[in-house]
Amino acid sequence: MEKMFSVGLTSLLLLWCLQGCWCKDPATVSVEVSRTVEVMKGHSAILPCAVTVRNPSTSNILEWFIDEGGKRHRVAFRPQLGGEGQSDQGTRLSGRVTIWSNFSLSISPVHVEDEKNFTCQMTAGPDGVAEGTTELRVFVEPEKPEVTVTSQVISVTDPAVSEVGQCVSRNGHPKPRIIWYKDSQPLPEVKDSNQMMYMVPSLAREASGLYTASSTLYLKPKKEDRESIFHCKVEYNMTSGQIMSKDSAPFNLTLHYPAEHVTFSIKSPGPIKEGDTVELKCETDGYPQPEFDFVFVEEGKEVTMQGRAGILALNPVKRVDAGVYRCEALDFDAAEVDLTKILTLSIHYMDPVMITPAGPVTVDVGEDVDLFCKTKASADHTLQWRKGSEVVSETESLSLKSVSYSDAGEYICVGSVPSVPGLHKQANVTLTVSGSPKIVEPSGPAEVQKEGDQVTLTCSAQGHPAPQFTWTPSGKESVEVQGNKVISTVTLEATAAVLEKGVTCQVANTFGTETMEFKVVIKQDAPSGSADPNSTDRADRQQGGSSGVVIAVVVCVLLLLLLVAILYFLQKNRKLPCGKQDKKDVAAGEVNNDIVVEMKSEKANEEAGLLNKRPAAEQ
Repeated sequence: MEKMFSVGLTSLLLLWCLQGCWCKDPATVSVEVSRTVEVMKGHSAILPCAVTVRNPSTSNILEWFIDEGGKRHRVAFRPQLGGEGQSDQGTRLSGRVTIWSNFSLSISPVHVEDEKNFTCQMTAGPDGVAEGTTELRVFVEPEKPEVTVTSQVISVTDPAVSEVGQCVSRNGHPKPRIIWYKDSQPLPEVKDSNQMMYMVPSLAREASGLYTASSTLYLKPKKEDRESIFHCKVEYNMTSGQIMSKDSAPFNLTLHYPAEHVTFSIKSPGPIKEGDTVELKCETDGYPQPEFDFVFVEEGKEVTMQGRAGILALNPVKRVDAGVYRCEALDFDAAEVDLTKILTLSIHYMDPVMITPAGPVTVDVGEDVDLFCKTKASADHTLQWRKGSEVVSETESLSLKSVSYSDAGEYICVGSVPSVPGLHKQANVTLTVSGSPKIVEPSGPAEVQKEGDQVTLTCSAQGHPAPQFTWTPSGKESVEVQGNKVISTVTLEATAAVLEKGVTCQVANTFGTETMEFKVVIKQDAPSGSADPNSTDRADRQQGGSSGVVIAVVVCVLLLLLLVAILYFLQKNRKLPCGKQDKKDVAAGEVNNDIVVEMKSEKANEEAGLLNKRPAAEQ
């Protein structure tokens, strides 16, 4: 009996359990949300929430909560059915949140402090309560990093590390990271201050909720670091798992290091000639440059020279400045190193050119002339004679045989050193050729438009002493000198005597006299378009002639009309006989060269028609 009761109780319990499992759906209410939502500051964030309820009802309510300080604060709610979403007043999100019909929560614009956990909760009465939590992550791109390089002197001889610079990047979120680079290679992140290189990072959260990251670099530099390029980079996270970065401006270190070597050189390029500006430069491979001593060794004696900033200037340099120079760098940080150098300075020069015979040379026409020039130079040189732009001799001597007036003038002897550009000297001598004057033949007769016009004549002569001019007949005269020629110009009236006999130019000096006759003729055919001083008079005469022709034509026409009138009058008064046979003869063309004029009175014709009579001319 007891056994049967136990079996029955077990069966009832099993039946009750099975009934509970079959009658109740385990998924009566559920909520699905995104685990994380990422958004840029100032943009809009959408937090989705998918709700499933077995028995939808207007009494069911969906609520959004924000977790702050370990507590939940509701920010928005909405009935499942038949109602509008509302936001709670008095929260940080008031006025910025909206709950949509699909129960998603919209936040716009997003602030940095909105980076919290948000919970979507559905309360469905008998069906129970379900919720899901979303983490909202807010991102802000930090500013480009700026480096403040230390103003302290960094010496490679200092045993301690030195501060190189500080890198700062502001207003980032989430926390950015500073990385240092040397010659485009990242430096290992070292925080141990006992090392030869380390960093001191710092991260500060501003009142805005954004982060300012900074890092100070300390380094024990070497001499090789003088040419290294440093910069820093800020690395930060962005949406979708992106890792981005920004670089600072690059910078170099100003290091102080002792000299190991010294150089001594001539800054002037090419060969140096007397009169140039020469600079001798002494410098070391240390920084900063030390002081320098300059010494000129002259015939075994040392002469101290005054330089400035490592440069010894010789301006202008002279041939006596050639010799041995020594430079010594006074770097007390490198006392054990010999910092002395010497160089030899060579100066090219040329003595003034001397001409023999010196001074002006005067010879008579037909004589021979020999000129010589000479000079000395520091290197092989050449001598050359020139007259104007023409080279007349390629040696030191110039020989002129049987000179004429065309040989007179200035001669220049030029000395040059081909191996030294710009090194040349020159001297000149004037050759005067004496003799009786010689007139240059004119090109042709002078022309005038008519007698009485003004004519200008030019008489050119060579000779020394300068010839005197006499014009016959005389006029307005002017004289000028062109090279070895004297030119006289006269302006006079082309009278009948001048047109017949011409004009005479006589030149004379102490050696003799010469005469030349210039012809003056009237120009026959002036080319069209040429200037004519009497063109206005001719135009007036032509206009007057044209007017006379017109008047003559008018008079002839009037006389002809008068003659016709007289003939008409005689015909009308029957005083001019004209027979029928005559008209027939005229009609038959029997008159060859005579002009026959027949005049009929219209009135007589009319009367003849009315009376049926012949006109009077036919009776």
